[in-house]
Amino acid sequence: MDRTPRLYALVEELRAAAPRPLTVAALAARFEVSTRTVQRDLQALMTAGVPVRTITGRGGGWSIDPAMTLPPIRFTPEEASALVTALAAADASAPYAGAARTASQKITASMSGPASTAARDLAARIVALPARSAESVRTAVERALTESTVLRLSYLDAVGRESDRLVEPAGLLTADGKWYLIAWCRTRQAGRGFRLDRITAAAPTGEPAPPHDLSALLLGSTAAGAVRPAALGALVAPGVSGPLRP
Repeated sequence: MDRTPRLYALVEELRAAAPRPLTVAALAARFEVSTRTVQRDLQALMTAGVPVRTITGRGGGWSIDPAMTLPPIRFTPEEASALVTALAAADASAPYAGAARTASQKITASMSGPASTAARDLAARIVALPARSAESVRTAVERALTESTVLRLSYLDAVGRESDRLVEPAGLLTADGKWYLIAWCRTRQAGRGFRLDRITAAAPTGEPAPPHDLSALLLGSTAAGAVRPAALGALVAPGVSGPLRP
């Protein structure tokens, strides 16, 4: 078995046994390779960010947290190429661009033969002009949204006036190639949209932010008719209705 298929098979072997750890010797026998090869493969998985860990002592070995990984997903070559191409086209300053980049690398690494070559060639033909949004700002916004914490902003409005704001994030809006943080602004006591490339500084405060209805904050604005992208619609549980939420 080649190394790339073996790495994926290692992950699934550990998932199947979880939470029980497996020894290097058992994994080596399972894949008919040396224990040294298994050790190298496990270290490579750790370096790639796969949540594998070693447990020392009697009854120890290697294990994986199944809640932190996904089971195998069988993409067709066309689906895999479409995903790699879409991720390659993502603006480097857009929210979660770092995760998109590593996801693209994992998809590409899982492909082989003509499908891999076609995806790489197509992705190489896509270029993008980066927006001005700083990586530190993007990271702070991502963290505040993920952890539901209050965010402290320094913001430039359309005429260049700077103000400091405390905001309670509700979600993200994309329009005309720009990204906006939609939030309840404590300074203005109202819902506001903050263009990411106009945020000059952002820092999570650690204070829990109360939940806000994203659609309610958009009411009365030019984005009142915003809809969830079709690709994200499938993530909403069947039967769930109501306003758009982050």
